[in-house]
Amino acid sequence: MGAEISSAVRYRPLKFGVTRAVLHDAPGGVRYLRAEQELQPYAKRITDRLLHWADAQPDRTFMARRQRDASGQAGDWRHVTYREAVATGRRIAQAMLDRGLSAERPVAILSENDLEHALLVLGCLIAGVPYCPVSPAYSTVSQDYEKLRHVLATLTPGLVFASDEKRYGKAVAATVGKDTEVIYGSPPTADPTPAVDAAMAATGPDTITKFLFTSGSTKLPKAVVNTHGMWCANQQQMRQSMPVLAEEQPVLVDWLPWNHTFGGNHNFGLTIYNGGTLYIDDGKPTPALMGETLRNLREIAPTIYFNVPTGFEAIANAMKADEVLRKNLLSRVRMFFYAGAALAQPVWDTLHEVQEAEIGERIVMGTGLGMTESSPFAIFITNPDVRSGYLGLPTPGVELKLVPTDGKTEVRYKGPNITPGYWRNPEATAECFDDEGFFSTGDAVLWIDENNPHLGLKFDGRIAEDFKLATGTFVSVGPLRAKIIAAGAPYVQDAVITGINRKEVGALLFPTAEVRRLAKLPGDASWKDVLESPPVQAHFQQVVDGLAASGTGSANRVARLHLLHQPPSIDKGEVTDKGSINQRAVLKERDALVQDFHDGRLAFTLTPKEQNA
Repeated sequence: MGAEISSAVRYRPLKFGVTRAVLHDAPGGVRYLRAEQELQPYAKRITDRLLHWADAQPDRTFMARRQRDASGQAGDWRHVTYREAVATGRRIAQAMLDRGLSAERPVAILSENDLEHALLVLGCLIAGVPYCPVSPAYSTVSQDYEKLRHVLATLTPGLVFASDEKRYGKAVAATVGKDTEVIYGSPPTADPTPAVDAAMAATGPDTITKFLFTSGSTKLPKAVVNTHGMWCANQQQMRQSMPVLAEEQPVLVDWLPWNHTFGGNHNFGLTIYNGGTLYIDDGKPTPALMGETLRNLREIAPTIYFNVPTGFEAIANAMKADEVLRKNLLSRVRMFFYAGAALAQPVWDTLHEVQEAEIGERIVMGTGLGMTESSPFAIFITNPDVRSGYLGLPTPGVELKLVPTDGKTEVRYKGPNITPGYWRNPEATAECFDDEGFFSTGDAVLWIDENNPHLGLKFDGRIAEDFKLATGTFVSVGPLRAKIIAAGAPYVQDAVITGINRKEVGALLFPTAEVRRLAKLPGDASWKDVLESPPVQAHFQQVVDGLAASGTGSANRVARLHLLHQPPSIDKGEVTDKGSINQRAVLKERDALVQDFHDGRLAFTLTPKEQNA
């Protein structure tokens, strides 16, 4: 069913399930796009797949995590087999049933990824009790707990679980009512009765499995309803778009948080659906935790590897000098895959250079488009020749509606993997669906090649982020932001584009920790001193000069640039705990700084040399 694509560049063999599209036009410039391939039958409940694998391969590892001693030092891996996972899940399910929990009184999980969290999830799925993995940052980073209060008020949980009282106790005390049960450490268990089997049998495709909250770009987060049918449909869609999932049982080494759809639906789900093994990575693409990720990748060889752009950037740089990392990570991996922000082309190039030197071929970098409301997989690449910003074609069963909007083309989704709506928020639900039942994403797309629709789509930014200059010229934020990040790699984490109703475009940059190497200052130098040091300023002067020189008009010519030394705030919605920057929130919260920036009152603002001449 999949087609293997040849390329002038040698890639490790990888089949692509969707390579041809069906496109038809409608009045008003609207177009409808779907895969030529039909969606095949899929399981009714994710627990059906769990029980299948527990019967077929009871001793295979379902999940594993490094054990830690009292001082926090990581040691050997603790493995949980499929047999153990189901047995413990049934005991937890009985405890959930004993408490009378339901969609009206679900389970709120205040924990990072760990085995107890995973087993509690299985218990909820078996019992038919919805759960919500809440962003740990709302408890551990936030200072006002506003988002945590909002989440709990929306859910009205009957049980709040947290892995560590020392870590979560303060937030729980500040936000959880005395009439709500709180359990720390290990999920509650009870000897299973026939009620467990009856509860699981009563679940079906429309049964709610979980609530996943959006990041809350400009408003408070919304609770996206996820059902068994959505999850299973999306996993089958993934198997057909990515045949590698069916060719061998996947092995993942993964840190992506389960409160996000990428980690919690995409990766957690593909492990269950395909009988795979997930090694929980306690690392993260930050200076303090990246070492743990690299350690794990030196030891465990994944078959598919998922990360965000900052993680791949760190791995690309580490592989240059780390032979053990190169050999192990590249030994059997069939595909890399990123989601979230754009992956800068220089990072992509470095990965390919290292791969070709080590194994004589490249690893395909998979990517696409999706969102919490689509479970999340919706669009995936069609061949190995991928460039930054490419998306591909819709997965089987998803129909795209391409709608002209404000000079761009918005992509909308319809399919069995699309959420029925937002929990206890009918107004927001109604706003997101059009009159044909398509979910309006707010994402803009272009054709990779207008003469060949089978190559699919590429990303053209978020429509709500785009703005006009005083001249009336539209600024397309997404492509310009990607261009700036690429020009500043590896020293730029993200860029916020400014200039609404101004005559010129500006860019506020959130730098990466790599900038410290440029500054050549003592290790204890303040972040502000680092960014304002002559070597750093000189480097970014070259960046803004290059960006200005490559601009073809006022809408894509960067006329001023500033390095932000104040990190983005999660309380103010400027950043998610996955590290994604929220353009609109940053502009809103830093409006005074933006005005000073454009009016020439902000120190250490860089402008192109030719502009100053």
